[in-house]
Amino acid sequence: MSREAMRHLSGTEPRFAALIQRVGPPKLGVERGRGLYEALIRAIAHQQLHGKAAESILARFVALFPGEDFPSPERVLDTSGDVVRACGFSAAKLAAIQDVCAKTLDGTVPDRRRASRLSDAELIERLTTIRGVGRWTVEMLLIFTLGRPDVLPVDDFGVREGYRVLFELDVQPKPKAFAELGLTWAPHRSVATWYFYRAVEEARRQGPASRA
Repeated sequence: MSREAMRHLSGTEPRFAALIQRVGPPKLGVERGRGLYEALIRAIAHQQLHGKAAESILARFVALFPGEDFPSPERVLDTSGDVVRACGFSAAKLAAIQDVCAKTLDGTVPDRRRASRLSDAELIERLTTIRGVGRWTVEMLLIFTLGRPDVLPVDDFGVREGYRVLFELDVQPKPKAFAELGLTWAPHRSVATWYFYRAVEEARRQGPASRA
């Protein structure tokens, strides 16, 4: 699949081909063993926090529930909110986590088997009903948890910045225009997304002149 994606994207534009040549094969790191329930809670923990800080909070959270690799929604809901908050969650994140748990129990958050029967659009529609979960969070889950191949998060600043850097534009495309541009990369828009992130990293390593 990655070779097919590389060939397709390379054929869309010489700049893309050069980036792929420099970076090499995509490494999306899909977490195929992780359920959507756990992925959503981890995503909420990471919102607006540095990765290490979020992981420390999550480690304290998991430690509240000995005997489980990750706590079940029932156990989380049976635990005092004050106790969960003491791990380092804000009140808003606690409310979001509790809503993830409730919506897992009522079936809104599917397991991986049921999720495989739902389209990207259906999953976005369902999961964005959860408090604190927006479209971008679900799109990241689609790419990096479910391994969906054709997701382009057009509202993601970093992805649009990668496009701007790669094509040496003065400004980023607007989300609607970016979605139109992205039709060229279908059905491999998830891999295109990964390469746009790499384009931003390249620009940072090369210094301000490359981003002018």
